[in-house]
Amino acid sequence: MDIEIRNIVLAGFMGTGKTTVGSLVADALGWSFVDADDEIERRTGRIIADIFEQDGETAFRQIESAVCMSLAARTKVVIATGGGMLIDEGNRTILLASGLVICLTGTTDELEKRLAPEADVRPLLRTDWKALYAARKPVYDSLPFQIDTTGRTPPDIALEIVNLWRNLSL
Repeated sequence: MDIEIRNIVLAGFMGTGKTTVGSLVADALGWSFVDADDEIERRTGRIIADIFEQDGETAFRQIESAVCMSLAARTKVVIATGGGMLIDEGNRTILLASGLVICLTGTTDELEKRLAPEADVRPLLRTDWKALYAARKPVYDSLPFQIDTTGRTPPDIALEIVNLWRNLSL
């Protein structure tokens, strides 16, 4: 594979473990870690639920794309994307060019267990999240690397990602 691995990008649906695993990967490599949703909140001074509620999803996606561009320009950073960030083709192209993109996956039963406690803080969980997942799945499936997180611990998944990065960086 002919990619410059400046960054590691973790993509996938809500609840797949992008933030938890990404932090562990960054620690293992001595890199920075950025959760894209946290970065959006930091830059706007607002929580994502408020952006969705007050400005709508289109406005949120515009902010998300700006954050995507700035994160992709960085080096030696593990990026946990929002669940919809890579659905946008432009964002996907930018992040694929910035390094190693890995999609974390999980069964819908597993995701349901993980997401239940977060229904109040994730605006898209107020909709039919299984339909949203099904709509996004073809894009997730198109990403170059897939790691199923079902029934696995975050340290185990992080180790697999670090080993993949090392093998591709040789």
